[in-house]
Amino acid sequence: MNKNEGNNKRGGSRPNSSRPSSNKPKPAMQKRAQGPKKTKPTTEDAAAKRTPKPAKAAQNNVPKPLKSDDIRLNKYISNSGVCSRRDADIYIQSGNVKVNNIVITEMGYKVKPGDVVNFDGATLTPERKEYILLNKPKNFTTSNEDNDDYRNVLELVRGATNAKIQPIGRMDKNTTGLLIFTNDTDMVRKFSLPNQKSAKIYQVSLDKNLKFEDLEKISNGVTLDGHKLYVDEISYIEGEAKTEIGLKLRTPNVKVVRAIFESFKYDVLKIDRVAFAGLTKKNLPRGNWRFLTEQEIINLKNV
Repeated sequence: MNKNEGNNKRGGSRPNSSRPSSNKPKPAMQKRAQGPKKTKPTTEDAAAKRTPKPAKAAQNNVPKPLKSDDIRLNKYISNSGVCSRRDADIYIQSGNVKVNNIVITEMGYKVKPGDVVNFDGATLTPERKEYILLNKPKNFTTSNEDNDDYRNVLELVRGATNAKIQPIGRMDKNTTGLLIFTNDTDMVRKFSLPNQKSAKIYQVSLDKNLKFEDLEKISNGVTLDGHKLYVDEISYIEGEAKTEIGLKLRTPNVKVVRAIFESFKYDVLKIDRVAFAGLTKKNLPRGNWRFLTEQEIINLKNV
């Protein structure tokens, strides 16, 4: 579990793949056995052969329907950033959504270009979806509370976009590492659910060496507040003191990381999230941010 650094920028590249060609010679074709001679076609057969068939080119020239720019109403509302698609369905069913001043309660209704959508009294303007990855430094928090001891993480990405982005999950002022910002409310909700498929990797610094027997106990799972927490992986970090521990979890709550070690009487000095759902800190120095590539966005949506 290593740290990596880089610059703020859009972009990404896709690996090319190639398939080696086979030089294996093909088997020689066997001589076909001659069968009985064909009978001479009749006049009816010859007439049938002369009957013209529709040309393939003509079939291919049939105009295909153009791709529609219509968008489902719940997606249109979600794209505006006010709520998720699921919550939008509830508002639609409740009669709180109008399209061109007409109340719409039909599920699956599609909005056309130029339509005016009114949601709960306000006219919506959908935003382009933005996805930003930040390598968060210390003394910044996701909390909105006013406090002179720390600043909000939104300050670090203020110049990235005018969209109404928010962080996915929470981080206190002492936790560092990867944090995603987006105005995609569906993605925020997805990565906030307690049952996660995506893994997060943390480097944890303790006040004393982690005993091997405690490491094995943690690897078998920990019970916190009456709930069993399963650990994907835990290990000492190669080349570091045994106070430096790598921990892989699927829970979205960073506080759980601290609680695990405190339940075994260790004080946590530092927590650094080095990987989030396949994203790493490669080419991203502390305090810097970058836009996710199209492929990275697709990967997050498919987790």
